[in-house]
Order: sequence, then structure tokens, then C-alpha cells
Amino acid sequence: MTARLVVLAAGPGVTVQDAGRSGFSRWGVTGCGPMDPAAFRLANRALGGDGDRVAIEISAAGLEVTVEGGSLDLALVGGEFDVRLDDRRLPSAVALRLEPGARLAVRTGASGAWCYLSIAGAIDVPSVLGSRATHTRSGLGGLDGRGLKAGDRLEILGSRRVIETASAIDAGRLDEDHGPIRVVLGPQHDHFSADQIEAFLGRDRRLSPRSDRMAYALEGEPLTHARGHDIVSDAVAHGAIQVPGSGLPFVLMADRQPTGGYPKIATVIGADLGRMAQIRPGEVVRFRAVTVEEAVAARRRMAERLARPVRFSPVVRDAFTAADLLVFNLVSGVVDARTPQRGDRSDPE
Repeated sequence: MTARLVVLAAGPGVTVQDAGRSGFSRWGVTGCGPMDPAAFRLANRALGGDGDRVAIEISAAGLEVTVEGGSLDLALVGGEFDVRLDDRRLPSAVALRLEPGARLAVRTGASGAWCYLSIAGAIDVPSVLGSRATHTRSGLGGLDGRGLKAGDRLEILGSRRVIETASAIDAGRLDEDHGPIRVVLGPQHDHFSADQIEAFLGRDRRLSPRSDRMAYALEGEPLTHARGHDIVSDAVAHGAIQVPGSGLPFVLMADRQPTGGYPKIATVIGADLGRMAQIRPGEVVRFRAVTVEEAVAARRRMAERLARPVRFSPVVRDAFTAADLLVFNLVSGVVDARTPQRGDRSDPE
């Protein structure tokens, strides 16, 4: 019998994603894929995969699942979410086996906006234009082109066992920089005067609640265009920062439109796309300009870190409920004091 992952609860923004839909932007088809590409790749590699297979992207709204028809080996990587197997607290980056009837709950925690649930097996959803990534606005990919909801059952093909015991995943390799988000200026930074570029780089901005997978809206002091806020529409990249007529920047994310007609003051470098994605609404972000050469070097270092073998450490349980203690054999060898024991002088020879 094929194992199934059963969705017990899912908030908005929980979708099936793979590495993305490439090669169709010229026809107006968005790329989709993960908001945090590095966390997505590490979650897949933790189970021995190549990093690009299908996984479930979990938003801060959370997900709760169980399995039926057989156990499944899973890996979870991303923000610092609250992860629980039944009532047992687990690390936010963890590999585990989920047995039938057990419940895995992933809810918003200390930090971060996205995490990725990878499965040692293939999630059976159809390929659309060469990808299984979900784009909810157009209804492409994933499970019927929509987010997951309670009652969904995902067939898992070719499930395999790769985990001996629940283990924490070393996710420290994801971020090499903890300062401002690094950007390369342009391609239309010439639409802004030097003092406006300085204002863009030198001031904190707050992430708006209006942010989603298409774009992160930034709040703060509006920027002023030196040459107008309209350009001939051209291609946009993941991480491009548009400045419309309002002067308030938008960072274009995984579900970005293929083209745009507003000047792009800068572009988030590839190595920092995950850091940008993990910022929550209400949190503050600041940018720092780097050269193209620095951006390429940072991307290369990240690729090298992700290519290294994944490091695990056993999950050590440090909290127990009264119900836990009742099922553990805490003391062995307990006997009735009235029963003679071997070696007792009163034992018959």
C-alpha cells in the first residue's frame, strides 16, 4: 500500500514546490519555486536527494500532518519554527520518521517566515510545463494549483527509509552574513539621484503586512525618482527591488511577474534571497551595496557549503510530561522485600 501524507490542518500559503519553473518567462509564466532556495535545498539533501525534488513549503500560518499506509522519513529546514511530534518538542531543523497515527505540527516560532518539509519519496502531483511548483494566482502546478488544506492526501511514491533516529540538522551553513541584506545596484539605479540611493541604503525599512510570495512591500520614507517612475517593461529577477510612483520599494519574490515597468534601484544577491524571505511583517530590514564580483563569490561560497555532507546530531530529550514518566521503566530490579533473593543468607542451599 502506498504511504500517504495526510493534511490535518494548513494555514494560508502552504504549497507544494520544487526548484521552480524555468524557461517560460518569455511567455508570461512565472518561475515559482521556493521563497528560501537554500533552506529548500538543504531539506532535500538531508534525505539524500539532489536538492531539487518536490517539498512542501510551510508559511508562518503552519501545517499539521500525519501518515497512513506506512511510515515516512521527513526532513524540516527553514525558519525557527515550533516543531512538535505529538506533544514532543523537536528542533526547528530536524530529520525524523513519522509513523501512522503520529502527528507532526509545525507552527510559527521564534523567527522566520518559511520552512520546508522534504519527504524520502516522491510527492505524486502532476508536472505542468516541466515543474510541480505551485502558482496559486494562475492555478498551475502542485495539488490542483492551490494551497494545501485540511483533508488533502498526498500519495508518496517510492518512499524509502534513510533515518535511524530523530536527528537535528546543522543548518548553520545557510547564512554566512547576519548584517544588512546585500544588493547589487541597478539595473535602473540611474533613475535615482545619489542622495536617494544613499537614503535607500542608509535607512531602516519595515516589512509591510501586505507582503506575499509575489513581492515584499517595504514601508518607510518614500524615495524620489529623478527621471520618472515609468520605464519600458523589461524582465525582472528574483530579488529585484522596484520603486513605483509611491516611492515605497517592493522586493520581487518567488511568484514575481515576469516583467515590470518600474525602475529597479537594486537587486538582492542570490546568497541573501533566503535571508530576505525569512523576514516577517513588522520586522526591520536594511540594505548594503556590494559589487557583482562580491555577489558571485558569495553565491559560490553558498553553493560549496550546500554541497558538503549534511551534518546531524541526535535529538536529546530534556523535557518529560507526567504521562511520559508513567510509560518508562525508571527503576529496574524492584522486588518484594518479603521474597528471599539469591545470595541472601536465608536462602536455602
